[in-house]
Amino acid sequence: MNNKSIFEELKNLRTEQINPHTANIDLCSTREILNLINDEDQKVSLAIRDEIASIEKAVDIITNSFKSGGRLFYVGAGTSGRLGIVDASECPPTFGTHEDMVQGIIAGGYDAIFKAVEGAEDSFEEGKIAIESKKITSNDVLCGIAASGRTPFVLGAIDYANSISCPTILVTTSTHQHISSLNIKPNVVIAVNVGPEVIAGSTRMKSGTAQKLVLNMLTTASMIKLGKTYGNVMVDLQLTNQKLNERAKNIIMNITDVDYQTASEYLQKANNNVKIALVMILTNSDFVKATELLKNSDGFIRKIIN
Repeated sequence: MNNKSIFEELKNLRTEQINPHTANIDLCSTREILNLINDEDQKVSLAIRDEIASIEKAVDIITNSFKSGGRLFYVGAGTSGRLGIVDASECPPTFGTHEDMVQGIIAGGYDAIFKAVEGAEDSFEEGKIAIESKKITSNDVLCGIAASGRTPFVLGAIDYANSISCPTILVTTSTHQHISSLNIKPNVVIAVNVGPEVIAGSTRMKSGTAQKLVLNMLTTASMIKLGKTYGNVMVDLQLTNQKLNERAKNIIMNITDVDYQTASEYLQKANNNVKIALVMILTNSDFVKATELLKNSDGFIRKIIN
């Protein structure tokens, strides 16, 4: 695509438009600037509500993949890539997942996490290479993240995934119409209409917020459907530090009504596995039996005790 074509495409993106509500932001006081930003941010969650049906489809695809031993790959550039890495990195400590289960890939590689790598997002071929190197299969899921919906690196990754029948998702703040006009078609498009940015074209703002909220929904809803919560409490967390160790004891105490000492003892008996400790207490069983009960219930505590 030549420079003029790119210019024409970009100028029509809604995030590139001038926001009439913030047109005089440079004349505002500090408080006024902050109020304007906050006013615009409040529009994001409402815009996401309009995409719930698409998010639902994506969650069901991801959940089915996880149940079959598949992986979720986030692919993005700049802010979008960093947000994918953040969401992926938070899954193991929160939900006890293996680090390979959810992975983030950013254009420009490791260095691009911390600083901009100019031009990295412009290579369609590098996107294909990056995801191909992960040896993805049709059992995995690829989720591209691109505010504009046109990032070549992301489209290259989606194109490769499509070619091997790997389910693909695109999270964008462009329009469904724009995405449908592309040669590359993701299986599910989540197009959040955040409107013009506070600062025209600064997609690290409302677009970035929308992307973060959607990614939260994708992984959190999928993990809930895998039985990694009891009610609204995370019970598959990894005890990687003192805070999480104490949180685990508190979870056990709150759910089972045992005291601190008992919670500590059962957590030790369960090899620091909160879910197993809970089942041991709730069913008055030993480690082996609790492990078996969880296996037979697909990891859902409620299926055991209800």
